[in-house]
Amino acid sequence: MKRTKVVATIGPASSPKDVLKQMVQEGVDVVRLNFSHGAHEVHNEVIKTIREIDVELGTHTAILADLQGPKLRVGEVENNGVDLVAGKQLKITTKEMVGTAEKVFTNYEDFAKDVKPGESVLLDDGKLVLRIASTNGKDEVVCDIIHGGVLSSKKGINLPNTKISLPCLTPKDLVDLEFALEQNVDWIGLSFVRSARDIIELKHIIKDKEKHARVIAKIEKPEAMDEIDDIILETDAVMVARGDLGVEVPMQNVPLIQKSIIQKCISNSKPVIVATQMMETMITNITPTRAEVNDVANAMLDGADAVMLSGETSVGKHPVEVIKAMVKIIDEIERHDHIYYHEEPPAESNEDRFVSDSICYNACRLAKRVEAKAIVTMTFSGYTGFKVSSQRPRARTFVFTGNRKILTLMNLVWGVKAFYYDKMVSTDHTIADIKYILKKQGYLQEDDFVINIASMPISEQGMTNMLKLSKA
Repeated sequence: MKRTKVVATIGPASSPKDVLKQMVQEGVDVVRLNFSHGAHEVHNEVIKTIREIDVELGTHTAILADLQGPKLRVGEVENNGVDLVAGKQLKITTKEMVGTAEKVFTNYEDFAKDVKPGESVLLDDGKLVLRIASTNGKDEVVCDIIHGGVLSSKKGINLPNTKISLPCLTPKDLVDLEFALEQNVDWIGLSFVRSARDIIELKHIIKDKEKHARVIAKIEKPEAMDEIDDIILETDAVMVARGDLGVEVPMQNVPLIQKSIIQKCISNSKPVIVATQMMETMITNITPTRAEVNDVANAMLDGADAVMLSGETSVGKHPVEVIKAMVKIIDEIERHDHIYYHEEPPAESNEDRFVSDSICYNACRLAKRVEAKAIVTMTFSGYTGFKVSSQRPRARTFVFTGNRKILTLMNLVWGVKAFYYDKMVSTDHTIADIKYILKKQGYLQEDDFVINIASMPISEQGMTNMLKLSKA
């Protein structure tokens, strides 16, 4: 049972049931549906397939619906690509047309209003660099081509110096969100988050629909870094989306941004995913580069809850092999002490959570002292699972819950395995029964130390206020 979770993006290469089943068996914990691509019917089929696989394997695979967000793109261009020559100019218009080497269309209606002369325009993940020469403020912008190359259809536009006026949730996102919530997905990925208000807006929609999905803030804009503390406070999890982030901010800043965000997330008990180009060469190759191996390992050493695959599993030639390769790295890194025991004492306060937080913190400290093999938490909301995980204990973390909705949700959280359990009669009976289940399934051996945390009286399912150390 590995502790670091694997997120895999599903696409044509991985959507067949036999491939997806193999991927889950090899170690996929979360499937990501990328709403930048694919019709709802296609995503619906993947959701049905993964739920069938979970029934067959007894797994609880989490489903992440990743919204496209205000992603700016050029339109169609002629001949499948046009050559932009450095020193020449390119006009960008908001009037729909087939693009040429002199003029292209963008789907961003307020482009001419938002940009200013001197600002940078980056195309195709920064491969082509333009600078704004002039704008008519309505529908056309003239750009100087600083670094040219071939521009093909539908490539992304990044504006690192411009404050764009688009809402975080576009009309397309709202339609996709409604579909995702109808499917009862576990996590919603919010792209291009700029402020905590973006998170609050999305959470209001989810609450109004009476759904259980939690929010992942994708950090890929420089504005997000200015408000990162407030964003982490409001969100349920964070994704370090290094693709657009590495274009929007200087690339050399990304490693330290990654480390900083991970540390802030651990301190706030929020799961954090490291994403983009982790094993990019395995889209075509059967093995990763040594630099990619180091990248996955370093994300784990930084403290990430999960590592994510994008094109490697969605369109790559080796979707199962890339999971095997990633799990090999995870297994090796998890042998070493460096990733364990991030002890974060709860801040003294009068808040209701102080007692629960203190129990979780001391459970992890005690587990370290007695070399306990398991910390077992009984929870309805999942809160104590998140708190125990954030301390990064070496002991396994087992969440027992009568709330089926959090079984899959918890599959994103570092070191946590969830079980459905609804027989909470008395504390002693429940603890004995859970130890029996864990021994029977091979997670515990006779005489292993086990720490149980729960609320007393257990039948009321209140705040966690009890810690018990015993042997299996």
